[in-house]
Amino acid sequence: MVDDTLPGSSLCPSWATGVGYMGVAACVVLSNFGSAWGTWKSGVSLVHTGIRHPKSVMKNVIPIVMAGVIGIYGLIVAVILGQSISTPNNDRENTYSIYTGMAHLSAGLCCGLSGLVAGGCIGIVGDYGVRCVGYRASSVTIIPTSVAEADGYSSIPDSDADGGDDVSGSDDQNKLFVAMLIMLIFSEALALYGLIIALIVSQHEYSCK
Repeated sequence: MVDDTLPGSSLCPSWATGVGYMGVAACVVLSNFGSAWGTWKSGVSLVHTGIRHPKSVMKNVIPIVMAGVIGIYGLIVAVILGQSISTPNNDRENTYSIYTGMAHLSAGLCCGLSGLVAGGCIGIVGDYGVRCVGYRASSVTIIPTSVAEADGYSSIPDSDADGGDDVSGSDDQNKLFVAMLIMLIFSEALALYGLIIALIVSQHEYSCK
């Protein structure tokens, strides 16, 4: 015998909205965690490098900007998911299905976890990348070496006495910066992939009207 109460009781339980809101919270919290992680790691190295080579600070701020964008991805998806969660009608009947709730939870986790790992990757790459560019520009060696090995490090004056306008310095420093930038771009792409899939999954809905 077919149970006529099946669609309302099983497909649209009262706790389905809680699953949807868990997706909203996971999206925002995890994305912001990754953004804060990347900003923290890159920011510390940027300030540290700015002590020895202040001219490179504005150029090396790129990892911090890219880490901050990850939080915006989570905000966008969370707003879309929050607006898609319907409220019960006047008869206290829930029209928000568990299918929609699971879809919203998956979308939130997809965007949030992607932003988390992308933020960590940007932070670590930015940390070491900014330090290496700064060390190269300031003629600083991390490990004490001989005079012959130290000669391989280019030196950039802190003033414009030589009339040079190149903040990045020698070609070696430009190569380090370009390599860091490429790694940052592909790290940011991880969060973008999660954003795209989250937007697609968030459109999967089933209503018990």
